[in-house]
Amino acid sequence: MKVLGIGNAIVDVICKVDENFLIKNHLTKSTMKLIDEAEFKKLVANLKIEKTIAGGSVANSIVGLAQLKNDVSFIGKINDDKFGLSYEKSLISENVKYFYNKKKENTSTGTCLILITPDSERTMCTFLGISGKITPNDLKDDEIKKSEIIFLEGYLWDEGSPKNTFVKALSLKNKSAMTLSDKFCVDRHKNSFLNLVKNDLDIIFANEQEILSLINGKSFEEAVNFAKEQKKLIVITRSDKGSIAINGAEVVECHSLKNLKIVDLTGAGDLFAAGYLHGYINKKTIKECLEKGTEMASKVIQIFGARLT
Repeated sequence: MKVLGIGNAIVDVICKVDENFLIKNHLTKSTMKLIDEAEFKKLVANLKIEKTIAGGSVANSIVGLAQLKNDVSFIGKINDDKFGLSYEKSLISENVKYFYNKKKENTSTGTCLILITPDSERTMCTFLGISGKITPNDLKDDEIKKSEIIFLEGYLWDEGSPKNTFVKALSLKNKSAMTLSDKFCVDRHKNSFLNLVKNDLDIIFANEQEILSLINGKSFEEAVNFAKEQKKLIVITRSDKGSIAINGAEVVECHSLKNLKIVDLTGAGDLFAAGYLHGYINKKTIKECLEKGTEMASKVIQIFGARLT
């Protein structure tokens, strides 16, 4: 197995909204907010659903890797309900090996309401459901040990048992990669994430906001200097400024693609990570990895949702 992803198994519910909807519901644009099932139902009640699709940050990356013909798998917790069945089916149909045996649970499969404003920014309200209750016992230890890389998401750190699952997975890994997930996620777990970056992870994916939040930095130069000191691979996306990978003293930059018809920024970071990891496991240069990440991100932001069809 090349890459095994471990993350929240979430069904994305995509809706278009105007700016006033965010203001009225006290939502901060371009961030992810954790909500309960009642709030999810209240928010979605008066919205037109554009698309419903299986999602979750790392799961999106794993599907992207599968679409690039890589041998990949995923572990994420679902209920044996309608959303759970469609989630499992969507992964298997993309040739992702799904290492989780679902059963009837009291808590529903997780859902994420993705609100797209006219500027194509996405604001997420996530009901973790059963995905937020993944435990170390849900892991397939042998599969982790056989995988070249395990890929984890920062969102797993948001609740007790997922955090323990994250820690156990790291103890079994050959090599590990992690996405910092979201600036507010970094803010919630700054000390823990800093410790993971410095001591436990081999590859880190972040956007500029997230890395600056992690180090309490004011300038991008500070982020680059921090990354150099870690002597490991840190990959940072910078929106229209492109992307950069720092591997010890080596710093490689890549420009963003221009003149794109941007529809929805959902999944841009997830598919960038997929493209980069595709290059990495296929022994490409850092520049080629960045270019593949840029290509994948550029494709997904020109369609609705976080999956390339």
